[in-house]
Amino acid sequence: MVQNVIPDTADSCRRYPKSNKNDCIQPISTNYINHISSKEFTFYADESISGKRLDIVVSSFIPSCSRSIAASLIIKGKITVLDHLKKPGYRVRCGDKITGTIPDPEPVLFLPEPIELNILHEDSDIIVINKQPGIVAHPAPGHYSGTLVNALLYHCPDLTGIGGEIRPGIVHRLDKDTSGVLVVAKNNISHTNLCLQFKERRVKKNYLALVCGRMEQDSGSITLPIGRHPSDRKKMSVLTRKPKIAETLWKVVERFEYLTLLEIDLKTGRTHQIRVHCAAIRHPVLGDQVYGNRSKLSVDSKIIQDFSIQIKRQMLHAWKIRFEHPGTNKTMEFEAPLPDDMNKLISLLKGPD
Repeated sequence: MVQNVIPDTADSCRRYPKSNKNDCIQPISTNYINHISSKEFTFYADESISGKRLDIVVSSFIPSCSRSIAASLIIKGKITVLDHLKKPGYRVRCGDKITGTIPDPEPVLFLPEPIELNILHEDSDIIVINKQPGIVAHPAPGHYSGTLVNALLYHCPDLTGIGGEIRPGIVHRLDKDTSGVLVVAKNNISHTNLCLQFKERRVKKNYLALVCGRMEQDSGSITLPIGRHPSDRKKMSVLTRKPKIAETLWKVVERFEYLTLLEIDLKTGRTHQIRVHCAAIRHPVLGDQVYGNRSKLSVDSKIIQDFSIQIKRQMLHAWKIRFEHPGTNKTMEFEAPLPDDMNKLISLLKGPD
């Protein structure tokens, strides 16, 4: 049976002396594992995972290996079942011997850049950052420099290659124009631990958002599936061919004439979830050029007319995050102050004291 506990890394390394303590992959369960290291792993399927997809099983046993990465390794023949090649959708059977090899991280092609970071906390395991709006967190086509990764590589050169990804150390994402708190792992053990916490939804994230219109109720929830937009692959939508469960809780912090300030609690972490869900209930996030609707702003609001020219992004801020420190297991919570643009707008909406 798969257990939601992380085994003692040092013990795992003692059992398998060829592996390096700092590079050990921490599986979710060790009940049926013969060998696991940063390079190779072998485990046997029990009844609790019989009938599940191979890519899902592999990603469950190795928290730092996402399902997409597992599927890619299976297709490339890096993961086998009973020494035979299988497809990612192969249904695992009880007793199957699953063996795989984790390749070395690909060289990081992004150069360190002296970009200023607003660091809320830093120790030997993690960095917690208040990300400014306008900076891309993860490198992508068209954004290979000036990103948060470039800044992190300059600040912490040892981040190179963590997790075998081109975005070393970053375990969750914020959109380019979303500001706020973001946690980064500084070593492989911390990266694996934090990935598992996110995968099991043990990380609590709260956002602040200025949305168009006045919310009539004081609180509520939005439970609508999210997936790729059926015709625009760059967008997400609640109308999709491949829906995934998504839940957003919200409560009113303050009401203004034509806007509402919300505190938002994410129960799931789908791409663009807050922006898509708010747009779906006809209260899009102010300034959202992708999912918003400019007509939602009343032409009668002089304050918004005057300030809207200066709104360059969606008014969405990752306010708080709470998680277990990967080194000490202590619960930690961090809060990122509102950025200047949101602060200024809220002050204008409140008017003179």
